[in-house]
Amino acid sequence: MRNPPFEDAGLTEQLALFPQATAVPDGLQYVPEFISPALEHELIGHVSALPLQPFQFGAFEGKRRVASFGFRYDYTLQRLQPAEPIPLWLGPLIEKVEAHGGPSTRIAQVLCTEYDAGVGIGWHRDKPHFDRIFGLSLGSPCKFRFRRAVGEKWQRYTLEAAPRSLYMISGESRRVWEHSIPAVEAPRHSITFRTMADRKT
Repeated sequence: MRNPPFEDAGLTEQLALFPQATAVPDGLQYVPEFISPALEHELIGHVSALPLQPFQFGAFEGKRRVASFGFRYDYTLQRLQPAEPIPLWLGPLIEKVEAHGGPSTRIAQVLCTEYDAGVGIGWHRDKPHFDRIFGLSLGSPCKFRFRRAVGEKWQRYTLEAAPRSLYMISGESRRVWEHSIPAVEAPRHSITFRTMADRKT
């Protein structure tokens, strides 16, 4: 079954912003100016005020600082763990994201991240406990890179994620392609919204 429509009639126009649109990974969608500059400023303030901690990857510590809500993945235990409840200030934004995602969209996990200049994130796929991923960029642009193995070579795609924009990854872009963010040139914040995968067997 296809995912519910993420965007309205403006989808074609918005996808036209992708360079080489035929190379866009299946399931990747993008909305520029998803929020206003005033709301962006407010959200950066909220994220900056959180008790952010360095990202923990087992015994390793990442340079970006994060706070998880709803659920968090424990790399030492290799399982999902309960996290702090989603803050009330995120409620209206979650409603807006869910409205764009369609009637079946229910955000259950949120990750707030702070990147200092020179910090990025390596190649990865989000954990299979999650389904669709929505990312809101705040503060500065970034290159949101994708790659997948095709034979002995890598097929690659880069999305220029502007401040205040929202991307969604689902389908092949979520499960087949890896993604990463190279070191950002200026401080950046992001808020990632995740739905849960259907774990029924």
